[in-house]
Amino acid sequence: MNAKRVVGAIAILFASVSVTSASQAATYAYVSNADSQDISVFQLDKSNGSLAPVETVNVGGTVMPMALSPDHLRLYAGVRSKPYRVVSFAVNPLDGRLIELGNAPLAESMAYISTDATGHYLFSASYGGNMLAVNRIGGNGVVGDVQQTIKTGPMAHAIRTAPDNRYVFASVLGSDAWLRLKLDASNGQLTEDAAPAYSLPPKSGPRHFVFSPDRRFTYLIDELDGKLHVLAFDSTHDTVKPIDTVSVLPANFGAGTPWGADLHLTPDGHFLYVSERTSSTLAAYKVNPSSGKLTRIGTYETEKQPRGFNIDPSGKYLLAVGQLSTNLSAYRIDGKTGKLSAIGQYPVGKGANWVEIVEFNGTNGN
Repeated sequence: MNAKRVVGAIAILFASVSVTSASQAATYAYVSNADSQDISVFQLDKSNGSLAPVETVNVGGTVMPMALSPDHLRLYAGVRSKPYRVVSFAVNPLDGRLIELGNAPLAESMAYISTDATGHYLFSASYGGNMLAVNRIGGNGVVGDVQQTIKTGPMAHAIRTAPDNRYVFASVLGSDAWLRLKLDASNGQLTEDAAPAYSLPPKSGPRHFVFSPDRRFTYLIDELDGKLHVLAFDSTHDTVKPIDTVSVLPANFGAGTPWGADLHLTPDGHFLYVSERTSSTLAAYKVNPSSGKLTRIGTYETEKQPRGFNIDPSGKYLLAVGQLSTNLSAYRIDGKTGKLSAIGQYPVGKGANWVEIVEFNGTNGN
């Protein structure tokens, strides 16, 4: 890192903790572009959902999964070309720009990364390496070396902590398993249960999952069979029981091969959205607050092969990208019905696959 970058990084470290009420609230979106090997940065106008380009940051490798630190002042980007690594960026709350703070090795090509609730550990899942891994994160928010690897069945795909940060869950596509691992928060060590937390039907291919804001439900999308699972989550024991299974496929899907991808809940937990890559669609569902069950609202065409999308912290806007598209589509979410309405398209790089969105309120930085 050159002297100019060091000075800039130090400035961001101070800015991240000294944003005052004099600054304006702002929302920023980050899109990783695997084939362009860069990250597109936008500012989101919360009054109308439009996007303004801020910068494009070269990463120098096949950048794919990203994760924000719990305080939203760091962005971590996983590189899936050799040398496998994670890049730690400082997020400037004043303009959304990124400053690279450091690189650290990843144990393999990682399809998914996330942090624990304290921001002390980075978890990752490797589709090709059939493993999970843990990296320590320093007090400055910069990821350090790998401290643990755990072998799994074939094609580990996602890893996240439970809301209480006592356990980590991971989906393993090739063994149709959703694993539970005990987290020792004092040292970041994971200990896997002898049996999966939830076993899925053969050739389901569990992929991404989310916990509801009220901690009562878990939603898990399959990659291979076009299904979405609703699980009751026992937050006392961190266990689940199946409630329902619905299709993510559009009514006119035909004889194609299902290819489920991503899912996200609105922050209030009222609506759930999923992406399906074969049909290049987003499906919208209304969540029953009592039972957690889903009622389909509609299906929306989106960017080609939509591997990733996300919802802004206000719950008003959804941003979607496609691996075979060089545009991002922005949608307005109707707060009463959950229906999507298109706002516009915005240029991104090639192989766009992941979206992270952060909001700073201008009072205390986030």
